[in-house]
Amino acid sequence: MSDAKPADKPVTVLVYSDDRAVRDDVRRVLGAKVAADLPPIEVVEVATHPAVTNAMDTGTIDIAVFDGEATPAGGMGLSRQMHDEIFECPPIVVMLARPDDAWLANWSRAEGVVGYPLDPIRLPKLVAELLRERLGVGTAGSDVVSAP
Repeated sequence: MSDAKPADKPVTVLVYSDDRAVRDDVRRVLGAKVAADLPPIEVVEVATHPAVTNAMDTGTIDIAVFDGEATPAGGMGLSRQMHDEIFECPPIVVMLARPDDAWLANWSRAEGVVGYPLDPIRLPKLVAELLRERLGVGTAGSDVVSAP
């Protein structure tokens, strides 16, 4: 989806975790908009691997945030699978509990990495950078992948 969206049309953020509290935290931290220059966001929450696959296959997801600690299907494995299977896969941010797992996030081909607990400034900033790049709005940093 490289076409720019009208400012009033929401961008869709897929949030995957088997833990409702984690999904709620992501929704709370992202808020209604991640940046003033971007459209509002619409969050789609899913809790299972098949739900991730179904949502990503629709082609309506602009960015995804995956829980690297989810079970039985972890966000890092799902990120790698989505990048392997979906042409022009939307950017994926993986949330990690252990900084030592950052190398796995790199293996997963995730475009961004954040740590737990979620930082209410860092996560929206990273999502905004990746959305700008995806939507062709403004300029994003050339190296948006960062360790937790």
